[in-house]
Amino acid sequence: MLHELTLSALTANLAAGKVSAREAMQACLDRIDAVDDRVNAFISLDRDDALGQADAADAALAKGDTHADKPLLGVPISLKDLFCAKGQPVNCSSRILGDFRSPYDGTVVRKLRDAGAVLFGRVNMDEFAMGSSTENSAFGHSHNPWDLERVPGGSSGGSAAAVAAQECFASIGTDTGGSLRQPAALCGCVGLKPTYGRVSRYGVVAFASSLDQVGPMARDVRDSAVLLGAIAGQDPLDSTSVPVEVSDYTAVLGGDLKGVKLGLPTEYLTDGIDPEVRAAFDAAVKQCEVLGAEIHEVNMPHTEYGVATYYIVATAEASANLARFDGIRYGERVEGDDPFSLYCKTRGRGFGEEVKRRIILGTYVLSSGYYDAYYLRAQKVRTLIKRDFEQAFETVDVLITPTMPIPAFKAGEKTDDPLQMYLSDIFTISCNLAGTCGISLPCGFTSEPKLPIGLQLLGKPFGESKLLQIAHAYEQATPWHNERAAL
Repeated sequence: MLHELTLSALTANLAAGKVSAREAMQACLDRIDAVDDRVNAFISLDRDDALGQADAADAALAKGDTHADKPLLGVPISLKDLFCAKGQPVNCSSRILGDFRSPYDGTVVRKLRDAGAVLFGRVNMDEFAMGSSTENSAFGHSHNPWDLERVPGGSSGGSAAAVAAQECFASIGTDTGGSLRQPAALCGCVGLKPTYGRVSRYGVVAFASSLDQVGPMARDVRDSAVLLGAIAGQDPLDSTSVPVEVSDYTAVLGGDLKGVKLGLPTEYLTDGIDPEVRAAFDAAVKQCEVLGAEIHEVNMPHTEYGVATYYIVATAEASANLARFDGIRYGERVEGDDPFSLYCKTRGRGFGEEVKRRIILGTYVLSSGYYDAYYLRAQKVRTLIKRDFEQAFETVDVLITPTMPIPAFKAGEKTDDPLQMYLSDIFTISCNLAGTCGISLPCGFTSEPKLPIGLQLLGKPFGESKLLQIAHAYEQATPWHNERAAL
């Protein structure tokens, strides 16, 4: 079936003239019609626009455009609902933006269009990217294609669910504390979080500006490499993007792991890891050794402070970023007797409970008398966490850890206990605090029910090539990436 192809296989078929971009797009639309009433990955979809883009891609192929110049030509790709794409709704899975539509294309969207991608649909997410299960959405929560009673992870849960359900060939999401890697692990996909500054954030609705990073959600490592190459690079419209050369990430794929030094952080191997997750992880480490890698234990002593540090820094930045949503210039407005009551009513009705919780927490840690005790101290601990990574990378090439301590949990299981929800990201958060790169890829399944388990690799800053090389070598030596959810 056409919708079952990887992105790379689709481009090969498009280049050979075996299929058309319209056929590929129609296959995705048919698949959405067949399964999305159960998955709820897509929250808006303009079918005519999608097919029009596909026809334009076919016309480009007919006149001689190639995938060497436009690597994503004719490939249907979905967008997390926080990217600005001209004329498309931008809701961030929240009520507060109402019927707002973007008047412009963000940089990542523009780069994807330049690469020939067919950008269609807005996929579900935790509201303003705040959550780990995609249950914090004004459009209802998404379901894990492997078990519809379970969550797909978050906040890019719609992206992971759409890719796992084969409703699109790839999706573009964001990662603030694990929001690409965590849902990738729970849905059996590959989620890549690039180094902070590798990909432009211009045109991406901000959650925590010093932590957010854009990245791909794909079916395998090669597809991730192709997508990263298309969206990476310095952008004059984003002052935090870094002028570092963008490599051909597909050129490094292939081969074994001889001479590669993998660091095993002892602090990540806690007692709280699910036994089947631990067994799959241990087997993955042994597989890497078989491929030639050297395994070295390393210490990351400040790991235990990662969750607390993250939820101070991230909420403080969210408190500042979300102050712009007030119902005055755009979005939903609830009238009041005066400006104060207008703000209170608009935000009270427009924001969900988790967003309100984080705004309140962030405002508190920034308030007079508490700034030094909380926010300033958290920034100091963040520096210590970053130093842990720097010291580890003095002796190893890449760190290897589980992505999640547990497999996908049932919907509603953790909604009444925010702290337990926050702790589910314990292995992914430090990567964002340190600003380095990470990837999650499948490394096995639980027995009953059959649920995906993720392997996380964490690389040096701007070390995406090495990260992808190692991930690809492991992936190709194991069968997990070939498994598909049986919807």
